[in-house]
Amino acid sequence: MDLSGLSVSSVISFSAAPPLFSNVYVGHKLDFKFPLTVSSIHFICSAIGAYLVIKVLKLKPLIVVDPEDRWKRIFPMSFVFCINIVLGNVSLRYIPVSFMQTIKSFTPATTVILQWLVWKKQFDGRIWASLVPIVGGILLTSITELSFNMFGFCAALFGCLATSTKTILAESLLHGYKFDSINTVYYMAPFATMILAGPALLLEGSGVVLWFQSHTSLLSPLIIIFGSGVLAFCLNFSIFYVIHSTTAVTFNVAGNLKVAVAVTCSWLIFRNPISAMNAIGCAITLLGCTFYGYVRHMISQQSPGTPRTPLTPRSLMELVPLVSDKLDDKV
Repeated sequence: MDLSGLSVSSVISFSAAPPLFSNVYVGHKLDFKFPLTVSSIHFICSAIGAYLVIKVLKLKPLIVVDPEDRWKRIFPMSFVFCINIVLGNVSLRYIPVSFMQTIKSFTPATTVILQWLVWKKQFDGRIWASLVPIVGGILLTSITELSFNMFGFCAALFGCLATSTKTILAESLLHGYKFDSINTVYYMAPFATMILAGPALLLEGSGVVLWFQSHTSLLSPLIIIFGSGVLAFCLNFSIFYVIHSTTAVTFNVAGNLKVAVAVTCSWLIFRNPISAMNAIGCAITLLGCTFYGYVRHMISQQSPGTPRTPLTPRSLMELVPLVSDKLDDKV
């Protein structure tokens, strides 16, 4: 986790604030409280954006992927990506942005736990020690949260697990199979739209129709809603760009830097109440995440053997590259 990689990750993490607050504005100010529909719009915009970049503007060559590989390697990541986005939008309906972002700061810890449990990766004791303040700060924040809601808390917590899984799978795809960020969005977004469109139509279709009927002027709200989709495309591209340029861990650690911004903006813009104990819990979590990032950096500077990582092939199938080696110079 070098300084340049962390700097890039930090810039992208702060750039996640506009899409986040646009989602809150769409839900609370426009009363468009349909998280599945909002997520579907975001992925449609992402698919259109990636198509324009690759097919129309030709800024990046298309990497051709066999249909079988799309279903085996890209679809699972798309599915987890959908779960992550939907849980985030659902949690914003019940808990403030500040509280959701504090829970999301647990992501580096869940990334470590998932790699240890699923991928059997061993971690230095200092890594486990750094998880204590992260967990403790989140518990303190949860107990003292003035706008606590159990359903919103659970949605944000499971969203945290989905974020960790998504970044691990994305790192494996981008690093292990020689993909790039815009091609990842190009293949991921249609899958995600397909996954969400049916549930959105079934569960929220009637509500969306009523929302349209209750608004006499639709131009301004629709511009804002689809504008949030454009921001979502930029954010999705940025996420994969950072993971491609650095690692999943660097991305997750740097992502915690935006928590302080989210807490401040949540209080300034939406006037969500924040108690003193809530602020202390958030500060402890941020300090724990900072220590976690420092430990990871120190360990990465050591010269050493090569422990098993999520990118290590576990079967012969994983040894086969996702794309032809002839395309390597185009990535």
